[in-house]
Amino acid sequence: MGLSDIIDSLKDNPYFGAGAGLFGMGMAAAVGRKSLQIGMIMFRRHCMITLEVPSKDKSYYWLLQWISTNGTQTQHLSVETSFHQSDAGRISTRYDFIPSPGSHFFRYKRYWIRVDRNREKQMVDMNRGVPFETVTLTSLGRKRDVYFDILEEARQMALQREEGRTVMYTAVGPEWRPFGYPRRKRPLTSVVLDQTVSDRIVTDIKEFIDNPLWYIDRGIPYRRGYLLYGPPGCGKSSYINALAGELDYSICVLNLSERGLSDDRLNHLLTMAPEQSIILLEDIDAAFVSRDLSTENSVAYQGMSRLTLSGLLNALDGVASAEARIIFMTTNYVDRLDPALIRPGRVDYKEKIDYATPYQLEQMYSRFYPDEDVTMATTFAEKALSCNKTISLAQVQGLFLLFKNDPLAVIENADQLHHL
Repeated sequence: MGLSDIIDSLKDNPYFGAGAGLFGMGMAAAVGRKSLQIGMIMFRRHCMITLEVPSKDKSYYWLLQWISTNGTQTQHLSVETSFHQSDAGRISTRYDFIPSPGSHFFRYKRYWIRVDRNREKQMVDMNRGVPFETVTLTSLGRKRDVYFDILEEARQMALQREEGRTVMYTAVGPEWRPFGYPRRKRPLTSVVLDQTVSDRIVTDIKEFIDNPLWYIDRGIPYRRGYLLYGPPGCGKSSYINALAGELDYSICVLNLSERGLSDDRLNHLLTMAPEQSIILLEDIDAAFVSRDLSTENSVAYQGMSRLTLSGLLNALDGVASAEARIIFMTTNYVDRLDPALIRPGRVDYKEKIDYATPYQLEQMYSRFYPDEDVTMATTFAEKALSCNKTISLAQVQGLFLLFKNDPLAVIENADQLHHL
């Protein structure tokens, strides 16, 4: 029997024919499935563009708010409740509907974009106690400009919500978080310092902000440190708040006496501070005193945290310290500070905010009672200082609040300032 006879007999065999057919169909299906997978991979690689935004990125909440405003083609929503404070101090509630975890679609310009919001059930952000999330945007085409446009619109929308407000940040773990409600900007003129004091500070800080290349060209670290010192209640913290509003900056408040604040965490926080922000170290004498005084009270020197004086000094101007940074320190007892802490390079500008002068008393009186004659303001200043030379602005404001609508009573009771 020849080879052709064997092949003919196999063709006529029904079992062999059925097996070959099934094998061929299976092979064709496998090849087709693999080709489809490869085709989809090649299509996504060359014809689609994807953007993934993790929840730890700053633009994550900007993007969710932008999507909620522009709308998605879905009925599956999550609610995000926010509170806003009006200029009069009244709190209002707002509800924003954002895409819930899952897949959604929306149209932007001439692009259809798919939104995938994924929540990791097994991974939790230990600092905030919430699961990690990602938002992935997918669209046809290869141009990245559409995502740049979306992120820029989301950023601008977030800035508009905070326009005219000063955002306060506080340190939580290794990150900065907004604290409370964004505050209405306080006018710089609402804090009455002695003549030319405010002008000198504003001129210096604006000169620093507007001339970064001057520092870079000369190899000088681009950072600036300020120290405001003087008796309590004289307007140090209030002035910094007003200055932030004048510069359109936010304020990052850092408590150096906080338990658990280590050298590494301090350095990280100073490096990762939000852009266009003032880092405020209030009452720095409460955390560190001079090394000469520390021998008398070692507990006060060491504090209750793991932060060390050398760690603070290195964070301010060490090799790894951040640039493009503005730090304000305040203290009521400048003589308690270690000289190494307030030397040039760490503190570049020092200003004493002292007890009220005749000029300040007159200006505050005219501000509270703008319809009264200037001579009454002079009379108030003279009577107040004749009774007490050490009057703080907080005491003066307290007296004015007692007699809001009676300018004569303020003058009559000026000798009571030292009791407030």
